[in-house]
Amino acid sequence: MMRRIAVLDAPTNLGLRPPTASSVPGCAKAPGALRDHGLLARLRARDAGCLTPPRYDPGDWRPGDGVCHAPEISAYSLALADRIGAIIDRGEFPLVLGGDCSVLLGSALAMHRLGEAVGGRIGLVFVDGHSDFRHPGNASYVGAAAGEDLALVTGRGQPDLAAIEGRRPYFRDIDVVVLGIRAQDEYRLDLQAAGITTRPVPALRAEGAARTAQWAHEQLVDCAGYWVHIDVDVLDPAVMPAVDAPDPGGIAFAELEILLAGLVDTPHCLGVELTVFDPDYDPDGAYAAEIVNTVVAGLAPVVAPGAVPPRLLPAGPVAPAPRTDSRRAEPVAVTVPVPAVATDPIGPPAAVDGLDERASADAEEPPSWPGTEDRLPPVGPGLLRRVAVPDADVPPVEEASPADGTA
Repeated sequence: MMRRIAVLDAPTNLGLRPPTASSVPGCAKAPGALRDHGLLARLRARDAGCLTPPRYDPGDWRPGDGVCHAPEISAYSLALADRIGAIIDRGEFPLVLGGDCSVLLGSALAMHRLGEAVGGRIGLVFVDGHSDFRHPGNASYVGAAAGEDLALVTGRGQPDLAAIEGRRPYFRDIDVVVLGIRAQDEYRLDLQAAGITTRPVPALRAEGAARTAQWAHEQLVDCAGYWVHIDVDVLDPAVMPAVDAPDPGGIAFAELEILLAGLVDTPHCLGVELTVFDPDYDPDGAYAAEIVNTVVAGLAPVVAPGAVPPRLLPAGPVAPAPRTDSRRAEPVAVTVPVPAVATDPIGPPAAVDGLDERASADAEEPPSWPGTEDRLPPVGPGLLRRVAVPDADVPPVEEASPADGTA
């Protein structure tokens, strides 16, 4: 049996500052550029469509006004969480093509819904060249959500983004692993103080990409599953300059491929998102082709014939405990009947020994370890969406065509 990948486009650029006064960020074009290089066909993936974002229009936003585009990002995150939830409900593996890093809010919301539904915790592997940990507690002002996404999904920041549906945080600090930041990242000490586990590029290279993937998995041993966020600026600008904020000292494409393969080579990886590639800096498509080659090879374990999909457990009278928003005085209780959850820790991932074996979807069945097929929390039709708590303050997303220059 193999896990089927479903590719969902999330071409939002709402989380970035405008490159110039008269232009918009080009990363909204990334999904189309990657599809043009045969990504879906090479992954044998289902096309899960495109979630069109609201119009990019900073208007008269000024520093000190909070996060730019916050209402639009909040609404888009709600809709994106629904779409990701629908993919997981089908037993598929979501690959979300951003867009900027603000897509993480929608993924995080979907993961929190799932964790609540099954009574477990979902973790995050955050692969990024920057910590994206700016928030009101460590900066004079906030503005671009793509530079604050990790802070927001761990509960730091304005409630309309950090506490959608009254959920805060989407990921607990101890359930986050950060890989690939630069050694002198501006907020590295803040991450350490928060208890967020990190492995900057020098340590990642010293240990190797395969062992780093296994190490990341081990850090989340108490989680029922995890989501993977990849910002392509984790790559060194010498090989990937087509990003909004290139920063020297990154990793190579081969290292990202091995890292990705190790992270997804387990049924406990629930999905992957890819962000911040900007085709405006890739006029001949060479970088798009490199990204597609890396993603196809890195996701080979997901579609290998022996890949294990999430397994359902027998239904039982288990309901999640009441959740309390740390910024609220009263708890918000949600009671729904959900299947029973396995509580034993997940096992270690299979080692990634090389690239050749990962490059073929017809590779031999990957090694497994006893009992792991029954340790992922169950998913099923409507499970994520039926525990959503409506938020009357957040307007619906209109799936209209974006303005010229944003797609």
